[in-house]
Amino acid sequence: MLAYRPTVLAAAATVLALLAFPGSSRAAIGKSPRHYVALGDSYTAGPVIPLQRIDPIGCERSTNNYPALLARSLQIRDYTDVSCSGAKTVNMTAPQAVPLLGINAPQFDALRPDTDLVTLTIGGNDIGFAEIIFTCARVSATDPFGNPCQREATAGGGDFYAQRVAETAPKVARVLDGIRARSPHATVLLVGYLRILPPAVGCFPVFPIARGDVPYLDGLEQQFTAVLADQAFQHGAAFVDSYGNSLGHDACKLPGQKWVEGTVPTSPAAPVHPNALGMQEVAAFALETLANLDEAPAVG
Repeated sequence: MLAYRPTVLAAAATVLALLAFPGSSRAAIGKSPRHYVALGDSYTAGPVIPLQRIDPIGCERSTNNYPALLARSLQIRDYTDVSCSGAKTVNMTAPQAVPLLGINAPQFDALRPDTDLVTLTIGGNDIGFAEIIFTCARVSATDPFGNPCQREATAGGGDFYAQRVAETAPKVARVLDGIRARSPHATVLLVGYLRILPPAVGCFPVFPIARGDVPYLDGLEQQFTAVLADQAFQHGAAFVDSYGNSLGHDACKLPGQKWVEGTVPTSPAAPVHPNALGMQEVAAFALETLANLDEAPAVG
């Protein structure tokens, strides 16, 4: 896909292979789930998307995020959404302090032995992807047609952003194993992140990323997607490839086409986060994944 870096090609190939062979220890839905728990960070919660819940208000959890839409589509009555903006993998088992003196309890507290569906989007805050985006935006003005952010990240001979991505793998693994230990009969969907930037060029200065850094950042998201897909495969979850399914709907597209907002949103959503249309699409991807699990024979 992107010729500038061999690891990106390998990552993309890994995603395709893993999507073709989902984890073997999954449970099929078969019928509508009875107890659904949604876990995750702001890409689950849906900050600024109307209407916002207040339990706690600092989590910025929308009543129209993808878990809410999925629960409505499946007509699930026993549904718990404990996602929270800013959550990291550690907040599955540790409380999270949020603005306005709020506390979101450890998200795993919502899991029960009879939970039969779990969705999860996590890891983006562990690698600091929002920080990476805004750091790259800050340096873009120094060389808008070059790749100042990539040069900065690789100045020491390695790539400290790519290293962050790699270090997220065991953290996601522990989360998936923790879900399985608490809810052993649940179908688990590890839901990936929507594509933020196009594969090349970008739309500087509307989305202020230097032209040469656009494929670099997109490559990082490809690598992160491959990490998530790999961990899903290894730990008995099904992977929902939001990134792969959102080509042509990045933050550089026009309103009505883009599923993720830019640094200056044009619809009610947080900067560099899914808008309401993006949440609808992710819910549809999750539904399609569940349908495919029902149709495929379980193995192992």
